[in-house]
Amino acid sequence: MLTILFLPVPTFLIDFGLALSLAFSVLILMVALWIPKPLDFSSFPTILLIATMLRLSLNIATTRTILSDGHEGVEAAGYVIGGFSKFVMSGDFVIGLVVFAILVVVNFVVITKGSTRIAEVGARFTLDAIPGKQMSIDADLSAGIIDEEQARARRKELEEESSFFGSMDGASKFVRGDAIAGLIITAINIFGGIIIGYTRHGMNLGEAAEVFTKLSVGDGLVSQIPALIVSLAAGLLVSKGGTVGSVDKAVLDQLGNYPRALFVAAFMLLVLAVMPGLPALPFLLLAAVLAATGYVKPLLERRRADEAAAEQQNAIEQRQDEERDSVKESLRSTELELVLGKQLAAKLVPTRQEMAFRMKKMRKRFATDYGFIVPEIQITDDFGIAPKAYQIKVHGTVVAEHVMRIGELMVFAEPDHLKGIPFEKVKEPAYGMEALSVPETFADDLKTARIATADNVAVVLTHLSEVVRNNLPQLFSFKTMKANFERLDPEYKKLIEEISTTHTSYPGLQAVLKLLLAERVSIRNLPLIIEAIAEIVPTTRRSETIVEHVRSRIAQQLCGDITEQGTLHVLRLGNRWDMVFRESLKRDNKGEINQFDIDPRLLEEFGADISKAIEGQKKQNRRFAIITSPEARPYVRMIVERLHPDTPVLSHLEIGKGIEIRILGMVS
Repeated sequence: MLTILFLPVPTFLIDFGLALSLAFSVLILMVALWIPKPLDFSSFPTILLIATMLRLSLNIATTRTILSDGHEGVEAAGYVIGGFSKFVMSGDFVIGLVVFAILVVVNFVVITKGSTRIAEVGARFTLDAIPGKQMSIDADLSAGIIDEEQARARRKELEEESSFFGSMDGASKFVRGDAIAGLIITAINIFGGIIIGYTRHGMNLGEAAEVFTKLSVGDGLVSQIPALIVSLAAGLLVSKGGTVGSVDKAVLDQLGNYPRALFVAAFMLLVLAVMPGLPALPFLLLAAVLAATGYVKPLLERRRADEAAAEQQNAIEQRQDEERDSVKESLRSTELELVLGKQLAAKLVPTRQEMAFRMKKMRKRFATDYGFIVPEIQITDDFGIAPKAYQIKVHGTVVAEHVMRIGELMVFAEPDHLKGIPFEKVKEPAYGMEALSVPETFADDLKTARIATADNVAVVLTHLSEVVRNNLPQLFSFKTMKANFERLDPEYKKLIEEISTTHTSYPGLQAVLKLLLAERVSIRNLPLIIEAIAEIVPTTRRSETIVEHVRSRIAQQLCGDITEQGTLHVLRLGNRWDMVFRESLKRDNKGEINQFDIDPRLLEEFGADISKAIEGQKKQNRRFAIITSPEARPYVRMIVERLHPDTPVLSHLEIGKGIEIRILGMVS
């Protein structure tokens, strides 16, 4: 470019330079159209300076050639300028002057001025927003949302953004100055050429005006067309703003996202098509295109959304398969799992959907009864266990198993009631009750006799339900507790935050809730439980003591869950056992219980007495509780839960107001 500025250049090199300038400007425009965001073309100000200097240097070279050799004809400045003077001007320099003037006005008044204003405003707002964006990056880094590397990348992008818009503010002046320079150079070429042709080469004024005007205007057109293209590229780049994606996709997608607007525009074109005096064909064609776009675009978007959803689902399934096959997945244990043997799995295959539905209802019932959602139950097959057996696992550990009698019904009736029906005595797996096993072929006979039965699915699900009920504390995870807390009102969330930061911790709260669930006490009334914990936790952090206080606060709920028609049936400990437990409680100097020391023989004897009393009451299908003193209650419960985990143990302080008590008997 420096060589062209100061030294004469052959016409073939001028032609090559003008073609290069035109190609360079088109390349800049295409890149500006297809980049996703303005920062991807951050070198645009530098490229703009190079393109401007290339055109100006070629302007000087063509000016030198026009003024020195213009008298030889319109081909004197090269074939590119001569071709433009013939093709664009149609051989008439007046037409060329008009076209040139229009190009200058469009470039200088419309595109360049608008681009300059957008660049100025963009630079101003970008620089004003830098402190806020910097603070946002620091805040995200402090909160752990992003790491140091991401923060560094965002800071670098912020610096590039500010530098880019600042550079664009100055680069737009290149485009404006280029337009002014092109206009002045063309005017100099015309008047200078006329003077040189008239005074140096003996041309008359008319001939000199025609020749040098054609050459000058052709040169101006060759320069202004690339300048106009580059100005358009600059305008597209700075006006893109925060739009992400190439210009064609962004503009067309946004225009096509509103079918109603397309239909209204098509209707207006249709109205114009039927108006007298207007050509119908162009308006009808455009109306058809708009209407078709408005109809087809939503269908394509819907299909694209379905394909994206299918791809996402496939990706999720593939990731799950990879995780399932990975070593890390082999170390993960399922919270709740039902494992079926080969024959039992084949028998229950047709009922898998029914089992899934009944398991869903069972989980919903547990959520209602106990105040939290138990984990999903995973059903798997294992050929390593007995073909007719099933296992129930909690956190990967087998807690219950049973060998099923496939194709038989479990009957709960006395053998005398099964007249003529073959049976075998079995034990019901969930509660250990005596039952009878009868072939399924006698199902109609049993139904006619109104004898209660349970098929294989009912037996498995009943056993599963009882196992879940016995393992509620193991299934109440920290994540589940946090989810329950999130569903509380803001006031209780704040109270939990105060408790956990001042007196105890979240694991401490979880321990209290687990102890309640271990005794099958529902935590559905979580606000009242949290209030009770807040009352006692400033004086003690011992989970057992906190639980006893909470139980006394929710006494109405404890009694309400086991009363029948407003009456609470209870078994009392006899005077002997009251005395034994009172003497077994050892206290420290402060009077607090710190040890439970009971003679093993007395422990065995108490277990036998309590089992006899409980089994006697269970035969009458009556709901009842064992009642004892507040100090002895935890220890009586500790013994009873190993023998009869479904039997509640209450203290005298846990009897709700207005509850009628009926004593069934005494354990003695």
